[in-house]
Amino acid sequence: MYRFVEKEKRVIEPASIDLMGKKPDDEEEIDLVELFYLLWGHKLQIAACLLAGALLAFGITFFFVTPKYQASSSIYIVSASNKSIVNLTDLQIGAQLTADYQELMLSRPLLQDVIKNLGLECDYHALAKQIDITNANDTRILKVTVTDSDPKRAADIVNELVKQALIYLPKIMETEKPNLVENAVVPTQKSSPSYAKNTAVGALLGAMLCCGVLVLQFLMKDDFETPDDVAKYLGVQPLAVIPEVDLGGFNRKENMKKKSALHWNAGWNK
Repeated sequence: MYRFVEKEKRVIEPASIDLMGKKPDDEEEIDLVELFYLLWGHKLQIAACLLAGALLAFGITFFFVTPKYQASSSIYIVSASNKSIVNLTDLQIGAQLTADYQELMLSRPLLQDVIKNLGLECDYHALAKQIDITNANDTRILKVTVTDSDPKRAADIVNELVKQALIYLPKIMETEKPNLVENAVVPTQKSSPSYAKNTAVGALLGAMLCCGVLVLQFLMKDDFETPDDVAKYLGVQPLAVIPEVDLGGFNRKENMKKKSALHWNAGWNK
């Protein structure tokens, strides 16, 4: 810290400025250049937090997040009035039926049949959350995807669901049976989690947390460290700067001289 001597005396009303020399109505300005150099000066700390965040995110993902696998099957929905010819009306009806199939494939009776046939230990609500049915734009193809922690079970569920849907839904809707495009196969690659993505997010959060702490400390700083700070915030140019020094060594020498003098006086008196 420094002691400052002003060039001239000024009369300052106590209510006119605060300790930082700012009027109450003034808005605090942030020096972006100074803030940049602040962060640049702590680049090693930021890099350390980035690395720590990446390692933490990777560790949590590896040890605590259960891998998930996805298996998919597809069916083609079409309604033909003539068994050998498909006209425009049939295509329009097929497009409307696609939306109906997409909704009915998650119906309770159908899912309960799947649970019973496979001996699953879950209710139809939990099973419905594992199923995703999508329809590509301008097509009559439904893609049924099941997500599960067991790759074989995921394939078994989607194949059984499609099998039961091809039997159950045409009877309910009184339509032609859809065509099976492909059965699901046992997936070999997990769909989630993504180690790269989670590690990158953890690294980013670690760096952002470190930068946030540094910026907060910068904004809350209310002391002067250089003469430029005094001129900047108080509008007063220091005449001289008197650095503080450690007087401990000087004081120790003086104390030793005093002790020596006392011992000499005591010996003289004897």
